[in-house]
Amino acid sequence: MSISDPHAPPLTTDELQRYHRHLILPEVGEEGQRRLKAASLLLVGAGGLGSPAALYLAAAGLGHMGIVDADDVELSNLQRQIIHDTADVSSAKVASAERRIRALNPHVEVVTYRARLTSSNAMEVLANYDVIVDGSDNFATRYLINDACVLLAKPNVYGSVLRFEGQASVFSSGDGPCYRCLFREPPPPALVQNCAESGVLGVVPGLIGVIQAAEAIKLITGVGDTLVGRLLLVDALRMQFRTIDLARDPECVACGRREITSLIDYEAFCGVGQRDVERAVESDDEITPAALASRLERGEAPLLLDVREPYEWAIARLPKARLVPLDSLPDVLDSLNPREEIVVYCHHGLRSAAAVEWLREQGFSLTRNLVGGIDRWTSDVDPSMRRY
Repeated sequence: MSISDPHAPPLTTDELQRYHRHLILPEVGEEGQRRLKAASLLLVGAGGLGSPAALYLAAAGLGHMGIVDADDVELSNLQRQIIHDTADVSSAKVASAERRIRALNPHVEVVTYRARLTSSNAMEVLANYDVIVDGSDNFATRYLINDACVLLAKPNVYGSVLRFEGQASVFSSGDGPCYRCLFREPPPPALVQNCAESGVLGVVPGLIGVIQAAEAIKLITGVGDTLVGRLLLVDALRMQFRTIDLARDPECVACGRREITSLIDYEAFCGVGQRDVERAVESDDEITPAALASRLERGEAPLLLDVREPYEWAIARLPKARLVPLDSLPDVLDSLNPREEIVVYCHHGLRSAAAVEWLREQGFSLTRNLVGGIDRWTSDVDPSMRRY
């Protein structure tokens, strides 16, 4: 497959010199470089995956690049999101990415969308591009991109990372499978891990993002064998690469039976909306940051138990909290009072939820989890607190 344009513009003298190492590749040559110049590509996400993908695609001579991202640059992004600099912290990611791309290659036309990709805007945005690169970090957006790509017949260059591992493939292309052929249903929200809670080795998004850029270039120029029908698995800890063959599922509701004819509410589909509604209200085993702050202001003083690691405690913590890393909790059980109210918190609320469940099994019935952890405390109660 190639994204070819019979009216691909000629290369300027500057471009002939800039892309010389491409031009002397017989598989690419001037025709392939002109196809790159004529092509348009949408990058969903200017983060860990989007950063290397955007830089290499710009350097390669992609003519038109769209970037969708609603977030601002945070200091904790810089460990892996290499398109942004320290000076860009608190700037919009799309603005930071655009500046870097223009500095790298002024021949690239960049269009930015400082917004979330949603069911209401995805079809309109994606329709303007030849290739879609999925640099998102959540299941709702991945299903949204997949379904929009199937409906619009756009190739979807997929990537995902967590800890030391990553995946890449090309979906919705030709007779190949789509993302729903691989993952029919999203996992339960309670089982979903993310990089903010589980961590990610900074170079792993670089590996996967560069692979996504390579796949996009091959789709545009028509060279080589793409990952259509294959899932590439990368284990950076053991430095192992392997591929799994994928086939289109004839029962797939998107590309098989074609039951999906319009975009749906993907957060509801993935259980995100329902989880947020449930967690917005206090329950017997949960408390919101706003509710806890109100109680602390009234002088009520439950024991605040921080189950994060010492390095996280050094970055930010709640006043008068007690640090007990999750793995150490059984060692300090005898020092806790089962008749005392305890509020447990961590970074985003996952480790603390596990701690609360275990403590209640030990007879600590007055234990509650801080919904959203210290990160949500920062956004809902104290914006001056450092985020990571």
